[in-house]
Amino acid sequence: MELQEMQETWREMSLELEKQKKLTATIIIKMTQEKYKNKFRTITVFETIGTVICFIAALFILLNFTKLDTWYLVACGLITLGYLTILPILVLRSLYRIKNLNLISKNYKETLYSYTKEKKQLLLLQKLGVFGSFLVLFSSLPVFSKISSNKDFFKMDLGLSFYIILIGVLIFFYFFTQWGYKSYMKITTSAELILNELE
Repeated sequence: MELQEMQETWREMSLELEKQKKLTATIIIKMTQEKYKNKFRTITVFETIGTVICFIAALFILLNFTKLDTWYLVACGLITLGYLTILPILVLRSLYRIKNLNLISKNYKETLYSYTKEKKQLLLLQKLGVFGSFLVLFSSLPVFSKISSNKDFFKMDLGLSFYIILIGVLIFFYFFTQWGYKSYMKITTSAELILNELE
């Protein structure tokens, strides 16, 4: 009788220990999920603010679109509107998908595959944003010039000071976009290290 009681007690303790292991594993995964999400919080806030600014600029252009009275100004306006509306939405959607990757419902291999896929998508959008920002800089100058001063940018005598300022802006854009892309690389690498802790 005593042996049976000991076996029963041992079995109960084993079951209890197994429950504790599962609970601990679940807690660790939930903590890792929160830590992982936090990696993307700051960049999401900045991207959201940037999206709002882009939408305000796009709305301003849209409300004044009739002032763009030549085919090339209309083309510049459409390029600028497309960039200011489509890219921010795609970046926010991509950020949302990578940030909300569900670590609990998938195994490590599936999670890493999903993460790698979303990371490539996000970094591709960032590269497109970098190259697109230079294009939009040149397409938006004529648009904002026409809307604000009713002057055709292509027919204006711009002078040396304009070109000096433009070179300064291009240099600033270059370093700013490089910094932004490196920030994304740093965040995604850091998030990947968190995922590797689950292995």
